Amino acid sequence: MQPPISERERGAILASLGAGVVPAIGLHHIQVGRREEIAAVLNDLARVEDAGAMIRFIVGRYGSGKTFFLNLVRTVALERKHVVVRADITIDRRLQGGGGRARELYAELMRNLATRSRPDGGGLPGLVERWVGDVALAVKDAGGADGDVERRVFEDLGPIRELVGGHDFAAVLAQYYRGFAANDDALQEAALRWLRAEFGTKTEARQALGVRSIIDDDAIYEHLKLMAAFVRLAGYRGLIVAIDELAVLSHRLNNKLARDRNYEAILRILNDCLQGSVEGLGFLLAATDDCVHDKRRGLASYEALASRLAPNRFASDDLVDRTGPLIQLQSLSPEDCFVMLANIRRVFARADDGQSLLPDEGIRAYLEDCHQRMGAASFLTPRETVRDFVGLLQVLEQNPQKPWMDLLPNAPRSASPSAGSQPAPPPPETPRGDDSDLASFRL
Repeated sequence: MQPPISERERGAILASLGAGVVPAIGLHHIQVGRREEIAAVLNDLARVEDAGAMIRFIVGRYGSGKTFFLNLVRTVALERKHVVVRADITIDRRLQGGGGRARELYAELMRNLATRSRPDGGGLPGLVERWVGDVALAVKDAGGADGDVERRVFEDLGPIRELVGGHDFAAVLAQYYRGFAANDDALQEAALRWLRAEFGTKTEARQALGVRSIIDDDAIYEHLKLMAAFVRLAGYRGLIVAIDELAVLSHRLNNKLARDRNYEAILRILNDCLQGSVEGLGFLLAATDDCVHDKRRGLASYEALASRLAPNRFASDDLVDRTGPLIQLQSLSPEDCFVMLANIRRVFARADDGQSLLPDEGIRAYLEDCHQRMGAASFLTPRETVRDFVGLLQVLEQNPQKPWMDLLPNAPRSASPSAGSQPAPPPPETPRGDDSDLASFRL
């Protein structure tokens, strides 16, 4: 039985697809294909749950479904009780860079922190409050006071304090508890600002919280490891970091030194994840083919990354190896495209087949039209195919008198028109008179 579709999901799906972007909710209503890729990532998530680490580069052309795949994995990870943070790389928000550029990437990740109870992001306050509240409840049920709770916070954070930056991390959480116990919203908010990397100077952080460090441009990876340890302590199974638009680093960052420094940051993460040097942390990085394979500007231009991302020479189109760090998104087959458009039609009709605006033969005619206009790109990059299809359904909904066959040049002419429509009258005969010889005149 197919799941019902809420109006909120329907509106978000159609508005997003119509604009050429990926919806944040309701992905299960339109998902099709990618079973092998999802299965590979599920194995990765299981490794993170077992105190391991993972890193995957999701590679494909623009519009091939990388962002959709990231959001789909995000939904699966939340259901498996992971914490997920996500952000897009921009010129001013990247893995390495001075002037607060790397810190801004970390801040964006923390602002978008999602849990199963807060799937849309903004889950950091709830995550911290829940853990602090659970510690306080356990201590006070045993007859302890506020001072005992603070000591218990430090004791429970013992493994985290041993990591780089862990002592100040624990001190900030202790300050959050003081604000929690005293109903001091300003102190709680200051602690959350520190955790979101929103303090620009150490002086400001020391005045607000009494700590001597902040999350700066050089510390974002260390603090991702700290956050991964904390979410596991809070009862979650791991931290998944999803970063999109990696191609900005390769093709919009013109300074080679800046590119190499970002590639060096990626190399460090890759080495740690492959060697098992971190626990409970996973990375999903979405990149275009050029971003990965371009030997002049892409990841392949950095020799250490090129060797680690090199494909298995024994793999081929028929012999697939998905154990390496690269997941190459394959083209959707015509059958997958048909199922995907049928799913979108179902969303448009609110799961009521009787309200469908387009029959199956209409979808086939539409796909044939796309194939004639775009060729194989209609299957390689489904973004334009999907966006135009939503536009077709919107026109049909707002113009019920218009038969769908009139909008698709490849529609079967023998198909019966929709109810209430009249066949077009035959064109009037051209009168022939004394000027009939002009009909053969050509320039």
